[in-house]
This record gives sequence, C-alpha cells and structure tokens, in this order.
Amino acid sequence: MQLKSFDDITTRYQHIFLSPHFDDVVYSCGGTIGVQVSCGLRPLVMTIFAGIPSLNVELSLYAQQGQRSMGFGQDAASAVAARCQEDVTAFDYLHADYLWLDYADAIYRGNPAYYTSRTQLIGGEVHSGDWWIDRQLAQDLVALHERLPDTVWYAPLGVGRHVDHQIVSSAAGHLIQRGASVKLYEDFPYVLKQGALEERLRKLAGALEPAYVEMSGMLHLRQEAAGMYTSQTHRLFGSKVAMYRAMEHYTHSIRPVQTDHLERYWVANVR
Repeated sequence: MQLKSFDDITTRYQHIFLSPHFDDVVYSCGGTIGVQVSCGLRPLVMTIFAGIPSLNVELSLYAQQGQRSMGFGQDAASAVAARCQEDVTAFDYLHADYLWLDYADAIYRGNPAYYTSRTQLIGGEVHSGDWWIDRQLAQDLVALHERLPDTVWYAPLGVGRHVDHQIVSSAAGHLIQRGASVKLYEDFPYVLKQGALEERLRKLAGALEPAYVEMSGMLHLRQEAAGMYTSQTHRLFGSKVAMYRAMEHYTHSIRPVQTDHLERYWVANVR
C-alpha cells in the first residue's frame, strides 16, 4: 500500500526503512523485510529521492548516459515514473508499505547540474546546494520519532559514499542523537567492493556494534524482489543470475556457517 504523506504514518509502523533510491532497501534489507512480514508486521519503506523531475530539467551528459544504461530515453520524468512502477511491483510482492518523498535524485539536481561524473556522485562530497535537504529531512524524521518513539529505523551506513546515501545517513544521525533505535544497513552492492565497508566504518570513527538478522529462509524473497528493478540489473550486476549469486554469496560470507544467510546492521553503542 502506498502512503501519501507523513500524516499517514501511524504507530502501526514499528519498523521504518529509509531508502535513498527505489532499490536500495530491497537490495540491502529484503530478507529482514521478509522476516518481519512473516511475523505479522507491516514494515514501511520511505524512499527519499523519489521526486519526478520537472519537464524542463536540463540533463547533464552524465545523467543522459545514466538513463541510457537503464534502458530509458532522455525524458527524465518518464524514467523516474518507470522506476516508481518497479518499486510498486517489488513492495507488493514483499507485502510492505511504501512512501515516496519528493526530493529529486542527485543526477537531476542543480542548474547547472551538481554532479556530472561518477567520481562526484559516488565518493565525492555533497554539494553545498544540497545541504538544505539534509536539514529538512532530519527535521522531518525527528518529528516522526517524537510521534513514534518506539519505532525502529533502518538507514544506510553510507558504504561507497554515494552522495544521496550520505545525505540520508547524515539525517539518520539526528535520530540517533535523539535516542531513536537506528540500525544502519550495509549498502548493497557498494559493500561488495573490497575494503569498502572497513573504510566507511573507519570514517565514521564511532562506537558501532554489529547486529544480525538470520534470513536464510527469506533469501529468495530478497532476490526475487531485487530482480523486479529490471532497469538496474544489467548496469549493476550484468545479469539477474549474477545478482542472485552476489546476494547469496555476500549474505553467507557474513558468517559462513553451514547454510546461514544474514543481513548485518550497525548500531550505535550508547552505553
């Protein structure tokens, strides 16, 4: 079910996942969502950068290339609308509710564009023109926490340092400061890069402890739901088979014991 605004978020939502883009939470936390649904819960996924670009947005060459790699033309609004439909299909399959916020994806922000290369978008610094998003999002999340003090939040750790993931991770930090229960998930597939997780943990330089969700029985749900983001499969993994294998291997590598498959989260140690 799609929610329309923050006003629709009630105390029934004991678990809220913050997804920078349409696919991030399914790629990283799809097994956890499956476990929660199997227990009778109704998780909510809030996609932050889900805004439909304006019709007169001027795409950089980098944005144009990105859309082509996803199988889209140069109509940014149509591309995002197609990705919205992928999201609907995935969350209907998982039986999770979802809310789309109106912030535009990084490649559509700025005039001229703020991010015109991969190195700026992934691993670069957040443009000063985007700082207001961090502030506004943090304010809205803290207000929600005050209404829903018992809710558990899931936010990106920021592995890979995509600028949109950095913004959401930073905003989630304000929840941690207010005493909210926040679990930082390992951004998939960025976490597959050798040393990327360790580098991010060093950057944060905080007291984080791992927490685990055993989701072996739900691995297929995560894989199937991830496969519904068809615009992303080839550009990120090469094929659906390769994506399935990457998810299977990584979730087993966290604790390579027999048939265990885990999703790992990082929690601030506030003792």
